[in-house]
Amino acid sequence: MTAGTGPETRDPRQANGYGALWRGVPRELGFLLLTLPIAVIGFSVVVTLFSAGAGLLVVVVGLFVLTAALYVARAFGTSELVRLEAAGRAPIPRPAWSRAGENAGFWRKTIGPLAQGHYWTYLLHTGLVGFVLSVFSWTVTITWLTSALGGLTYWVWAPFLPQDPDQIWLGEVVFNFFAPQAELPVAPAAADILLMLGIGVVFLATLPLVTRGLTLLHDTIARGLLSRWQSDDLRTEVAALAASRGAAVSAEDQSVRRLERDIHDGPQQRLVRLQMDLATAERRMASDPEAAKALIVEARGQAKASLEELRALSRGFAPPILEDRGLVSAIESFTALSSIPVTVTNSLEPGTRLPAEIERNAYFVVAELVTNASKHSSATAVRVDITAPTDATGNRRLDLLVVDNGVGGARFDAGHGLSGLRDRLNGLRGTMTVDSPAGFGTRVTASVPGIDR
Repeated sequence: MTAGTGPETRDPRQANGYGALWRGVPRELGFLLLTLPIAVIGFSVVVTLFSAGAGLLVVVVGLFVLTAALYVARAFGTSELVRLEAAGRAPIPRPAWSRAGENAGFWRKTIGPLAQGHYWTYLLHTGLVGFVLSVFSWTVTITWLTSALGGLTYWVWAPFLPQDPDQIWLGEVVFNFFAPQAELPVAPAAADILLMLGIGVVFLATLPLVTRGLTLLHDTIARGLLSRWQSDDLRTEVAALAASRGAAVSAEDQSVRRLERDIHDGPQQRLVRLQMDLATAERRMASDPEAAKALIVEARGQAKASLEELRALSRGFAPPILEDRGLVSAIESFTALSSIPVTVTNSLEPGTRLPAEIERNAYFVVAELVTNASKHSSATAVRVDITAPTDATGNRRLDLLVVDNGVGGARFDAGHGLSGLRDRLNGLRGTMTVDSPAGFGTRVTASVPGIDR
């Protein structure tokens, strides 16, 4: 899109100008003219069901009828939200409708809506507030629209009206009220036509204001009764934080257990053998120097191999360069030692520092992905892209893209590899996606929000 032509660059005052109000009239009229028929149907059905259910509460069937009334009210309330969006209003956040779990009993699944507040506010809207508001707005809309059209077209159908010799001409009455001593300059019939034409022009000119005001009134009521509650967002936030915390703890536990296993199976065994070789060489130093020398050479090889394994295991920890110079420098330093060529592109400004937990986990994710590509994918090249785009809310996030040209086939296996990395990112409320068709390489995208905090 060319700069300066998008909706985000439009002068906000233009969106509320008189011309913009007229552009919204067809949609708003469609909404307002259909409001009363829909409200009458909803009111009739919901009130009938609710009254029947309340009357039958002495028997069990009343609970089912009340539940049906709540479901019908939800349907009509949802239709109100959809119609408001079609009328040009901003979308209203939908409630978080709770669903009974698979292990819930019959009664919990059947009459669960009776215990949910949103169903009752939808019932209040459909059975009372929305109906009263619809009667008012529809009456005003019809009055305004017919007054505008009738006044503008009065000159067409006025000659066909029956004439009465004693008829009181409204135009003449109005003229005499404002100029009692003056004589009417035109015929009384012409004065009526001019008066009606003026009335029609006034009503037509104010029609966009009326339709916009009535639509806004419906929108305000709907936002108060039909929208998501702040408590819904809070519950969702708490559940997401609990899930992310559990994922982070699980990922850390798996990492520690894997590190313990790798140390036990690798460097620890080599160091035990190194100790035994050195002890044997010490005993043979006097009696068989050549054999002792060979054991010392072998021990040196064991020490070198142990050092390399410890360096490989240390990738799971934050290297000093990460704390000193930041994420980009740490990733470039790590990839420079990779067994396959790795290209790193970075859009962060020089010297950019991110929160410590984000840098640490981002480094680990990239290091693990590059290591997996070099060990398991048969890749000959890897590309790492580091970007920090801004989302729709104006907050920046960290995006990491790791692409290789290997054999593909990577997937999330519970408790291993990519699954553990995904759990790490979940602990930061981040996400990870994997695109790895067999024979076409692997493309892993990791995203972490809130890097500006």
